[in-house]
Amino acid sequence: MAKQLTFSDKLKKKKQSDQGINVKVIKGMTSEKGSLFYLERFVRVPEASEIEKIDIS
Repeated sequence: MAKQLTFSDKLKKKKQSDQGINVKVIKGMTSEKGSLFYLERFVRVPEASEIEKIDIS
């Protein structure tokens, strides 16, 4: 039986799904009691110029 998916097919599929850049965003916040804590999230942005526009809360 012939192989259905070749290695080059896998690479093409992966390149299509890798649209953008993964960025780790860390935001320092204060709680109601006054203690400091951090929010950490991985966010995918289409291009590097949009990194400053990211808002996590």
